[in-house]
Amino acid sequence: MTWSTVADPPAPGPGEVTLEVVATAVNRADLLQRQGFYPPPPGASEIIGMECSGRVAVLGAGVDRVEVGAEVCALLSGGGYASRVNVPVGQVLPVPAGVDLITAAALPEVACTVYSTVFGIAGLRDREVFLVHGGASGIGTFALQAVRALRPNALVATTAGTAAKLARVRELGAHIAVSYRDDDFVARIREATDGHGADVILDNMGAAYLARNVAVLAVGGRLVVIGLQGGVKGELNLGALLTKRAAVHAASLRGRPVEEKADIVTGVRGDFWPAIEAGAIRPVIDRVLSITEVARAHQHVADFGHVGKVVLTIPE
Repeated sequence: MTWSTVADPPAPGPGEVTLEVVATAVNRADLLQRQGFYPPPPGASEIIGMECSGRVAVLGAGVDRVEVGAEVCALLSGGGYASRVNVPVGQVLPVPAGVDLITAAALPEVACTVYSTVFGIAGLRDREVFLVHGGASGIGTFALQAVRALRPNALVATTAGTAAKLARVRELGAHIAVSYRDDDFVARIREATDGHGADVILDNMGAAYLARNVAVLAVGGRLVVIGLQGGVKGELNLGALLTKRAAVHAASLRGRPVEEKADIVTGVRGDFWPAIEAGAIRPVIDRVLSITEVARAHQHVADFGHVGKVVLTIPE
């Protein structure tokens, strides 16, 4: 990867704005795109980057929801690793009060993912048991806090790989923190819930965890798979699903239609932004690097060395 000069994006189309990018954030999907495994949706920028923060520079036709110069963050289909990017105005969010502009770059992707899966597809209810794998990741650190804030009587469980990460996820609100290297999350969660299991699971592993996720699902449980770090093909025990009247969902955010993304962003602003501004949810930033150090940032994420998000600043 190189930081170089390319042509500016075209003028924003109707319903779009051009942002002057101040910062972006690294997502594991960025690593996959760099390796040729996760191309952008048709029509999206081929430049990596699925979220950013910055200032509104140009308004497209029909845009009256934001003003030039406004400080915002945005959910992108691509193009965040650049100094300028076009984005539909429905995917633009104001920077929450109390959050600085650079930190805000770490919010859109995790907030929209958690909102659309945990609270959308899975419909997590209060007093249910929630399990998120990889609790020290960007999505994990946000999900733990969001569930504690919006479903205060839910029991929150997570997995993590090191003692330091286990301690950190407990600080972020996990009632149950299980080492995926040294312990059996199925047994631990069953024991902690008197055999009930998990009502909702947010999974980034895919095939490697499929059988165990189904095993720990409660009756009526919902498993939502959002990542494939553990492989793409696994054996699904349909008998177990039938017995539990459970469901397995697969979800991705990037390729959704603009209208769906706008609806998700509206929900994020209505439900999560007040909690962020009240301090109940805070962005967890592992480190802030210059975009010129992007290779170092990607390697740090590839090595699972981070807790929360790695943010990249864009030089003026």
